[in-house]
Amino acid sequence: MQPTTEILLIKYGEIALRGGNRRFYEDMLLRFIKKTINTVADGEFSAYKEQGRFVVQGIDGQNPSHLIPHICRIFGISSVCKGIRLTNRTMDDVMVAVLDYFREHNPNPTTFRITTKRADKKFPGKSDEISAQIGAHLFAHIPNLRVNLTNPNFNLVVEIRNSIYIYSQDVEVAGPGGLPPGSAGKGVLLLSGGIDSPVAGYLAAKRGIDITAIYFHSPPYTSERAKEKVLDLAQHLATFTGKIKIYCVNFTDIQLHLTEKTPPEKITILLKRSMLKMADLCAQNEKALALITGDAVGQVASQTLHSLHAMSGTTALPILRPLATYDKKDIVAIAEKIETFPISIRPFDDCCTLFLPKHPETKPKLSIIQSIESRIETLGELYQKALSEAEIYHF
Repeated sequence: MQPTTEILLIKYGEIALRGGNRRFYEDMLLRFIKKTINTVADGEFSAYKEQGRFVVQGIDGQNPSHLIPHICRIFGISSVCKGIRLTNRTMDDVMVAVLDYFREHNPNPTTFRITTKRADKKFPGKSDEISAQIGAHLFAHIPNLRVNLTNPNFNLVVEIRNSIYIYSQDVEVAGPGGLPPGSAGKGVLLLSGGIDSPVAGYLAAKRGIDITAIYFHSPPYTSERAKEKVLDLAQHLATFTGKIKIYCVNFTDIQLHLTEKTPPEKITILLKRSMLKMADLCAQNEKALALITGDAVGQVASQTLHSLHAMSGTTALPILRPLATYDKKDIVAIAEKIETFPISIRPFDDCCTLFLPKHPETKPKLSIIQSIESRIETLGELYQKALSEAEIYHF
């Protein structure tokens, strides 16, 4: 039997289009892969770059299959394939290894397809010629075998790079795609206990944004269980992002102060503007370059275009709204996929829902909102105090 090593072949998508910056993204992604596998299995596996791929293998020949669910959560990865790496690089070695692999992984063969990817152009033969040679070798040793290029029973791939890799495309596991964690700079996520904001954080992180979260709670009007729910959401998001820092800000004094000084129908906008202003202060502390919210246009009164316009001027930073054009059912589908949904629907209200008026204004005017805000004394001092006393958690 041809000497082989069990490996995981990791593919990436968008990074390949990054031109002169490609190496930066590759190196960042490789560091994150190494960190992930060392967290799961300290020192038992290595990872390295391989001509447009990454490879994970055991230090002493361990099977890396159990790492797949962890690696497939890493942003920047398009898919992971379990396969083998050949020790030798001759065409005879390839054909022997393919036959062994075929028999082991396809005990009842009917139809098949061979795809050869020859990144190493020094290896003799063109990709189609190599596939034809391998196919002829399989025909000679396995009876009743047929080629089917459109819907085969078994998809076998041979990649010829610095080493030669063999795997079945049928068991290729999809990754999330996107960009490596932290490669796009830092952003502050306004994280509530609802369905939308964790999904917004996930989508922003998928674009390479390093997430710091801020949560506003209002004891005694909100319980510790409400805060625990948000902390659980942050901890779960960290399984995708690698880490998250979250500020838990006591918002009670600010809410009560605004409620006392503001017409009821306008309180929602004033509260949202206050949160954005405090998130801006947090961003200054964290040297973040953007704020991130779970706003979806028209979903609630505070998310009409008029209301979103009334948020203008609260920060000089860009406000990213990854869910702006999403339907609720689409947001729920993502929440279910990333497994934040069961946490978000726990029945504990956050500070926003408890202070909502019966008839919130849906078409507020920015000039009027700013005029009301300018007449409310000590708001800036309350912001600074609340942020300085925030509880900070790291996941």
